[in-house]
Amino acid sequence: MALNNTFQKILIATDGSKYSQKAVLHGMELAKLMGAKVYALYVLDKKAYVPPVLETSIHLGSKWDIMEETLRQEGDEAIQYAKKVAEDKEINYEGVVVEGDPAHAILEFAEQNKVDLIVMGTLGKGGLERFLLGSVADKVVRHSKISVLVVKK
Repeated sequence: MALNNTFQKILIATDGSKYSQKAVLHGMELAKLMGAKVYALYVLDKKAYVPPVLETSIHLGSKWDIMEETLRQEGDEAIQYAKKVAEDKEINYEGVVVEGDPAHAILEFAEQNKVDLIVMGTLGKGGLERFLLGSVADKVVRHSKISVLVVKK
């Protein structure tokens, strides 16, 4: 069975963590072998950094602006890392930053762009909340209509 052109469009979900950087490397290598186009997607998840509901309201004001700018910078760095890998391997590449729930945004992007494969790491940025709610990778695997390659740590 020939694998050429099996995957013509590959979506690599990245959050900039060392685990997603490993997924970027694996996804790019696969894209190189397949001659596929790669989309690197960073999802800016504002809800991940919202404090729990308190009895009194707290006005974050400019502090939230600083946090949002930090998240956007993190996204740009994650996309730039993927871009450098793509350029080094001479891969057709497009980097995208979107806002939203990570699992939902990944699945929606994959469907809208008719990608053939989603590549992502098992662990990223999370913590207790992600542990309790289930990881982004788990949600994507359970709800995706296309194949998902999960790169372990």
